[in-house]
Amino acid sequence: MVKTYSELIKIRTFEDRYKYLRIGGKVGADTFGYDRYLNQILYTSKRWRQTRDGIIIRDGGCDLGIENREIYGRIIIHHINPITIEDVELDREELYDPELLITTSFDTHQAIHYSNAQLLPRLPIIRRRNDTCPWR
Repeated sequence: MVKTYSELIKIRTFEDRYKYLRIGGKVGADTFGYDRYLNQILYTSKRWRQTRDGIIIRDGGCDLGIENREIYGRIIIHHINPITIEDVELDREELYDPELLITTSFDTHQAIHYSNAQLLPRLPIIRRRNDTCPWR
C-alpha cells in the first residue's frame, strides 16, 4: 500500500498520523548499511534542498503538518514510503514528490521508524490554578 500526503492530512490527530506512518523497523537494523554515502549524495543535492524547503513551508514547520506542533529543533523531511538504494541510485522522481514527503521532528522520525510511540514528543502540560494542591 502506497501512503500519501493527501491521505495523511485527512487524519486529524497527531497520534493517528503517527500510526498511519509508522514503519516497524528495529533499532540497529541496517537500512542503507555501507551504502549510507548515497543518502548524503541525495540530501546534499541542490534539488533535495529546494524540495526540503518547499515541504517545510507547506507544513508550516510543524511536526507531521499538525498546526500548533511547531518544530524548534532539527527538522527532518520524512519519506512517507521507505526509499531504497535503487531509488537513490536512479534518482527517481518519487524522492522529490511532495505527495510522498512530510515534515517531522527528530523524535517523531525515530518513533515512526522504530514504531515506538514513547519516542514521540509530548505537548507541555497546561497548568491551572490549584492543580497541584492535594486538598482541592
